[in-house]
Amino acid sequence: MTHRHLQIVVCAAGPAADVTQLITNATQQSWTTAVTATPSALDFIDAEAIERLTGHPVRSTYRSSDRIHRSLPVADALIIAPATYNSVNKIALGIADNYALTTVAELIGRQVPTVVVPFVNAALASRAPFQRAVADLRDERVRVFLGTDHGWEPHPAGSGSSRQTAFPWAAALEAATRMASGAPANGTNQG
Repeated sequence: MTHRHLQIVVCAAGPAADVTQLITNATQQSWTTAVTATPSALDFIDAEAIERLTGHPVRSTYRSSDRIHRSLPVADALIIAPATYNSVNKIALGIADNYALTTVAELIGRQVPTVVVPFVNAALASRAPFQRAVADLRDERVRVFLGTDHGWEPHPAGSGSSRQTAFPWAAALEAATRMASGAPANGTNQG
């Protein structure tokens, strides 16, 4: 079976602590993986566990150290999950003010199949800037999991911790796999 490479970007939200579920599932499906974290996301993840699973250090800065090899396999797909309100807005606007968002901007620009799974509350999701950001990303052929048609709803304010275990890691991987194989992400379209 051919190995494909999945680049994962995690942002600072509760489900980031469970990104190892995505890594394990992807590995079982013959993907290689690497994780890039926004600077704030480092407080949410177990970098050592991720490094053991992926074989790559978690990246979060431009600065290189002796133990970080700058070269990763070419990405066949990108999953940004969990994506925060702030990160979704920045990605749509092309703001690359940290290493993770620069990586995302470049991979989307290279037209690497991309899946974004926001973890936002309903109040934030109702904001016009966020709605425009989601629409703009979808216009760029980015699959954004948000809304009833996509099987993932914003949660009521203050209830995020109760939604963490339902985070759609498997669905995000399935969509990325379909996109990387050239099939529509949800069977009909990429929205």
